[in-house]
This record gives sequence, structure tokens and C-alpha cells, in this order.
Amino acid sequence: MDFFSSDQHFDQLYPPAISALASRHWTPIAVAKEAAAFLAVGSNTRILDIGSGVGKFCMIGARFHPHAAFTGVEQRDSLTQIAQSIAHELSLTNTHFLTGNFTDIDFTQYHHFYFYNAFYENLIDNDTIDQTVEQSPELFNMYNRKLYKQLKKLPAGTRIATFHSSENEMPSSYQVVGVGTNEDLKFWIKL
Repeated sequence: MDFFSSDQHFDQLYPPAISALASRHWTPIAVAKEAAAFLAVGSNTRILDIGSGVGKFCMIGARFHPHAAFTGVEQRDSLTQIAQSIAHELSLTNTHFLTGNFTDIDFTQYHHFYFYNAFYENLIDNDTIDQTVEQSPELFNMYNRKLYKQLKKLPAGTRIATFHSSENEMPSSYQVVGVGTNEDLKFWIKL
């Protein structure tokens, strides 16, 4: 089976409880392909997925852009382990997954970024992945501020693809240079 041919096929790689979350929490293949194509420019490009969940964006990007390195950072170790296992099963050698909070990551180690509003679950009680990490509106605001400050420090030419973003985390030095087929996908470049 070609797992990369459809979301239905790809999501079968996950345990049933994880697959059931796909429509709300994991990037659709079409969106991942468009975002990765925007981000994977040049050679040896390093891309960070902020709040990577079970790694779907990184794996799709890695499959279609073997010249780029995709790293996902996720707070939940259980999701990181699932992502690592599936990437190994799919023989994807240009993707890596870290367990941790994005606030501990040195953004200067990466060229470009993907952000599928990983903070949103702090606002909606019934839309959480699980109860293993602390969640609150205060964390949502703090994470937005921290991401804003990290992005502001990056050099001109930095690219970001956002999906379902509130855009509050984007400094004014970043300009939208395109919109995906799904209008919730936006492409940004720092001027």
C-alpha cells in the first residue's frame, strides 16, 4: 500500500486512538506537501515543526524532499515515540523527533519552520489530544509571546508555513507571500 497516496492510507499507520484524532490534530497530506515545498528550498535545509504531534508533517515532507532535514518537537513523549517508530518503518532517514517544549529549542539551528497552531488546545477543553500536559489560556498566551520573540530574532529570508494560525505569534517583519490551496495555510517570509 502507498501510505502517502491519501490521508486515509497514511492514518492507518497510527494506532486507532491516534488515527481518530487526525481530522483535528494532524496535518492533511495535501497541506503538508504544499507547506514542505515552500519550506524545503535550497540544499541541506533544516526545517522545524513546532508541536509535531505524531510527526505527519515531517514524514510527508521527508518523503517528498529528501534533500531537506525535518525535525519535529513535541511535548508528549508517547507521540514522539509513535512518530519515531513510523518514520523508521517507512525508512525515512531525513526526519528526527524530539520530546520537549519548543521554548527549549534553539531556533537558530533551523532555516525554516512549520506551525499548525499547536497552542490552540490550551483554549478549548474538549479539543485536547490527552491530559498528559498542562493546558491553560495563560499557557496559550505565553507560548504565543515566546514564539513571537523567537521568530523576531531570525534572519531575513526565514520562511514559515502556518496552518490554522491566529497569526498573533507572527512579528510584523514577516509578510504573507502566498496562501495554500486550503486557505488556512499561509506562507510567510521575513523581510
